[in-house]
Amino acid sequence: MGPASLQEEKELEKEPKEEMESYHCLLQAGSQLESTLQQVTVPVSLKEVGGYIEKQVAYLSGGRGEDSSVIITLPECSAFSDIPEEALTKVFTYLTLIPRTRQPGVKFIIILDRRLDTWASIKTALARIAASFPGNLHLVLVLRPTSFFHRTVTDIGFRFSQEDFMLKMPVVMLSSVTDLLHYIEENQLTSEFGGTLDYCHSDWIVLRTAIESFAVTVKDIAQMLQGFGTELAETELPDEVKAIEYLLESHTDKYRKLKDAIRSVSKEGRHLLASLESSGKDDDSHWDVKLDWDTVQRLLAQLRDMESAFDGFFEKHHLKLHQYLQLLRYEQSFQEMELCLEHLLAQEKEMSISVDTLPQVEQALKKLDSLESNAQDVMARAQIIILHGHQLSAGHHYAMALIMQRCNELRHYCDTLNAALKTKHTHLLQTHQLLLCLGQAQSWCDNGAYLLANQLVDKFQSKEGAQSALKDIENFLEGAPSLLSSGPEILAIEYEAVITPQLQAQIGKTFEKHAAVQQMIQNRQACLRKLADKHIRPVQLVAPRPENPPRSKSPLFSPKHSDGLKFTFDLSLPGKRGSRKSPNARKIEVIHDYQESRSCVSYGLEGEDSPDLLKRHVMRELIETERIYVEELLSILLGYRAEMDNPALSGLLPPILRSKRDILFGNMPEIYNFHSRVFLQDLEGCLEAPETVGACFLQRKENFQMYECYCQNKPRSEALWRQFSDCAFFQECQKKLEHKLGLDSYLLKPVQRLTKYQLLLKELLKYSTDCEGTSELQEALTAMLDLLKSVNDSMHQIAITGYEGEICDLGRVLMQGSFSVWISHKRGPTRMKELARFKPMQRHLFLYERALLFCKRREEHGDGCDKTPSYSFKHCLKMTAVGITENVKGDVKKFEIWYSGREEVYVVQAPTVEVKMAWLNELRRILTNQQKLLRDEAYQHSQMVEHMQLSPPLSESKQQRASVSSEDTESGRSSPDPQSHSPKHQHNRRSWPGAHHSVDICESLEEWPGGQDAFHPSDTEEDTLSPGRYRAMADCVQNGPSSIIIKCGDVIQLHCEDNRGLWLVKNLSRRQEGFLASGSLRLVIGDNTRGPSSRLGDPGNLKVRKLSSP
Repeated sequence: MGPASLQEEKELEKEPKEEMESYHCLLQAGSQLESTLQQVTVPVSLKEVGGYIEKQVAYLSGGRGEDSSVIITLPECSAFSDIPEEALTKVFTYLTLIPRTRQPGVKFIIILDRRLDTWASIKTALARIAASFPGNLHLVLVLRPTSFFHRTVTDIGFRFSQEDFMLKMPVVMLSSVTDLLHYIEENQLTSEFGGTLDYCHSDWIVLRTAIESFAVTVKDIAQMLQGFGTELAETELPDEVKAIEYLLESHTDKYRKLKDAIRSVSKEGRHLLASLESSGKDDDSHWDVKLDWDTVQRLLAQLRDMESAFDGFFEKHHLKLHQYLQLLRYEQSFQEMELCLEHLLAQEKEMSISVDTLPQVEQALKKLDSLESNAQDVMARAQIIILHGHQLSAGHHYAMALIMQRCNELRHYCDTLNAALKTKHTHLLQTHQLLLCLGQAQSWCDNGAYLLANQLVDKFQSKEGAQSALKDIENFLEGAPSLLSSGPEILAIEYEAVITPQLQAQIGKTFEKHAAVQQMIQNRQACLRKLADKHIRPVQLVAPRPENPPRSKSPLFSPKHSDGLKFTFDLSLPGKRGSRKSPNARKIEVIHDYQESRSCVSYGLEGEDSPDLLKRHVMRELIETERIYVEELLSILLGYRAEMDNPALSGLLPPILRSKRDILFGNMPEIYNFHSRVFLQDLEGCLEAPETVGACFLQRKENFQMYECYCQNKPRSEALWRQFSDCAFFQECQKKLEHKLGLDSYLLKPVQRLTKYQLLLKELLKYSTDCEGTSELQEALTAMLDLLKSVNDSMHQIAITGYEGEICDLGRVLMQGSFSVWISHKRGPTRMKELARFKPMQRHLFLYERALLFCKRREEHGDGCDKTPSYSFKHCLKMTAVGITENVKGDVKKFEIWYSGREEVYVVQAPTVEVKMAWLNELRRILTNQQKLLRDEAYQHSQMVEHMQLSPPLSESKQQRASVSSEDTESGRSSPDPQSHSPKHQHNRRSWPGAHHSVDICESLEEWPGGQDAFHPSDTEEDTLSPGRYRAMADCVQNGPSSIIIKCGDVIQLHCEDNRGLWLVKNLSRRQEGFLASGSLRLVIGDNTRGPSSRLGDPGNLKVRKLSSP
């Protein structure tokens, strides 16, 4: 900022000077206008004396006497004597000031018309005129009364008082109007005095009012212009863009209002000039009209001058503000872009190019390509900012030097980043090329060793066979990589910039292997040439043998050959089928003895589909199909979903479809992001160790839950597709993508991919017996199968209709299926009614964590693919009140589910024994968990009570225990008889009660019916959260706007979990509601996620609390 900032300061100093010059011009124009207004305006306004002027106490007719004296006429006025002295003084002052402001020192002639009055009135009037008249009074002409009496009295009175009046003012007593002509010409007198001067008193009042109003308006406008100019000149420029924008907007608004006011007053002035012109401006007799016209014309001219000065000042000020705003925005854009470029440069510096293997190079190239893509986007935006800076400079911006410096800095950043990325890209490409060449050379060496090992001795014992073998070797040598023709020194010079010690070691090993194979080939060629030239007994080669044979059988393993070189070649031989007896991969072991100049090739062909090789094949298939899957998802999202925002295709897309894209595609963007950014990279990292892919699946198990959301949305998506499948938009997108199949086929890809994983995991597991990672593979397979089952169950669950509550409150769906059901009730009439139904009801059962739903399967109306099943809700059993009887006489596929102490008994027949056992296992697990949780909560509660000493010991309430019994299916009754627990009654079945039947369950599990056969729940019991009320065991701080605060001891309500893994939680103690992650909730609830041991509101919990009640 050195030179540029100095230049900017100079420009900023120059700019205020030009603006201040414009401001001084504005002030000068305003001063001139104000001076003119002081000259032409009358201190006393017509409003102050308007009432007396309208009564014609006195008026200016516009006539002139000798020496251009102005005539003021006082007509007959009977109320003249009643006018207050102060008011009369104001009238005379106003009438005399009008000519005096135009002609200082002008003289006045008063015509006092008293032809119908008396001497007393004349005398009074003269006295008041003498006392009140402020101007230079030249002459008073009095028209005396016309009646004989009053004329005589007037003559006598005037003769005696003449000296008094003459001392104050010259008074001439006239007998008639004709005598006026001796003093004033006829054309200067109005018609009432026999003259020809045209005068209308009302018109004169209107004109004077307009002139004075115009002058006042011009004065106000001048003051407003000066005030606004001063405000603009004194305004300090803020440093915020919004403040500058507000100043520009407010100043422009005031400027427009002032311009409207100036236009209005100018229009008023022009109208006034037109009125004056029509009143006789050019007539010499109307000298006062001409003077008024000159005054208005002068005011208008000076107002235009002031307007012009103000426009110039405001234009410069507005330009300064606008350019300052441009500079602020440009500086802000520059700083943001500078941060982006510095971040990219930091990323470029952090990216390491010290790679030694081909996968590492490819991974580094991918990262570099991604970084280059981001850099290109950022540099494109930087070029736009640079172009904008040049545009500002071309517009003569006052901070041109600073802007150009910013442009140069951005250009330098871009050049530096581009050069660094190109250097690294070139380095990685060279490394990639070198590693490819080394890999090709090593593969060529492996193929050469295999070729020699595959040449059977009996085939080239003849001359033709030897020649054919020689031809094969020559053909193979012709395909040798060009890398092997140059030595390691030349290779080191060619790739000097990228060679590392590790790469140098690889080059050395490659050429050593090549030298060994070359020596083997030369020995084989020499042998074959002898056979081809002369038919002799061929040299016997060592027959195929295991990889590690007893060394005593071969002379090559004698101590004198211990200095020989040994190389091992890993081969993949596609198209060959071999033995599967050994898990080892095919290996050819080459041992070359330089001392004896002979070679021996021994190979162990254990079958190319050995387990390790097959695992790699399956892993490659998994990775390759994963890449194809990611590409197909991307093509759908870009080719269909993103095209919905394309304006060019908006005419082909129905408006209703644009708003339902999330229904059509579901959460496919979320699935794509997971697979492209996370899972594909995880799989690629397992390429060399396929057995580790199980841990990869287990690590990402939670992420696969997003498929459940996708599958649940699939029916809505299919319905929407069927409605709009013939839309021209989809046809156009399919044409652009060159897809042979429609969008609906590609929308099935996530479902198909989900089923593919478990097949590939089964294949990997088949070839991974008794090796590291097998257990993880088995767990991953189980997890994927559970996911498929969960998805299938949820697909059925969304078809449930008629359930009034919230399905999510029942917990996670565990199992679902169709069964035959018989129902019996303990109550008499109902029981008889139900027992009369010998034919079973077909019911579809849904087992949740906290309830069992009975539904009836129905088919919706529709044809073909539109015909979808639904499940009408019939009954709900809370798991806290459920018990089971595992065996029912007469059918091994039947079992009992009883409710509320056998108030209701449901005999359920499964389609197979396997289905029955699966349901019984799950039901037992739920009931056992409930009993364990109740026992734990009772223990915790008793400990709390003993610690707080708020109630008697828990043992005191054990007297209230109620026993639980097993029911016999045939008896149809409930009995607490202890004999029912005997082995005699338990030989054919086991009975599991619901959790709320006994308080003893919390303390003595040995008292359960069927206790002899009870199983222990697994230690790996799933740790899940479920809706309900809990008591917080730890604090949780607020970590986001949608989160809440939880303190230890607060009562919280868990509602439901969304597709992001966040739970909607309500803090009942603090009356707050928000979202929390599952991990945070587990920390808050503690070890209670296995079951609601700290939950509030369940019947079991209520009874446990009663144990500590006093």
